Amino acid sequence: MNGKELHELLGAYVLGGLDDADRARFEDHLQRCAVCRDDLAELETLPGLLGAVPVPDAVALAVPAPRVPRIADPSAVVPQPVLDELAARRRTARRRLTALVGAVAAACLALGFAAAPLLAPANRPDASYSVVADTGIQVTVGMVKKTWGTELAVDGKSLPNTGKLSLWVKDRAGTEDRACAWMATPSGRARVTSATPLQYSSIASVEVRNDQQKTIAVITVPGA
Repeated sequence: MNGKELHELLGAYVLGGLDDADRARFEDHLQRCAVCRDDLAELETLPGLLGAVPVPDAVALAVPAPRVPRIADPSAVVPQPVLDELAARRRTARRRLTALVGAVAAACLALGFAAAPLLAPANRPDASYSVVADTGIQVTVGMVKKTWGTELAVDGKSLPNTGKLSLWVKDRAGTEDRACAWMATPSGRARVTSATPLQYSSIASVEVRNDQQKTIAVITVPGA
């Protein structure tokens, strides 16, 4: 794959949709491409933004909008080249963010992911707990009670930046459930939404583990 083809894998990488071979190629490319690293850093904050975007609008971002010719105002007293430069500067920031959101929306479609669950607004948590480990790792977990179990929203900072991380939920009887797993990011940031069949009232703790299954952060949930 050339650099352009690898860059186009960014959206699928963020969504965890690459196979092992493509993920390894992209992560190798990531070490050498500052543009992709910058784009990845911006995409890591997109889950909250995507939650506020209506599904049709997000999907539409994956389709280039038709170009509308600009009609200059003949009565303008400012020289047209100056107006063009100002307009270009205003568009730059919008274009970059739109392209990144569009990449995620396009990746959802290409990978066959359901757009609605990804883009649906997050539920307000019934409870939220945080921990700062001795290593500096910071983890916050929001929990939403469901009839089928518990929905979990994880926000992690200063996490390991290599390998695979996983979230484990333990109930008061000692039963463990792996709620989700994700690839570490170069920035050490991660926002992940997951679920467990364990009821909120029975949850005793939530752990983040590294790819050696070593616990790197523990949140203890007070008894109901």
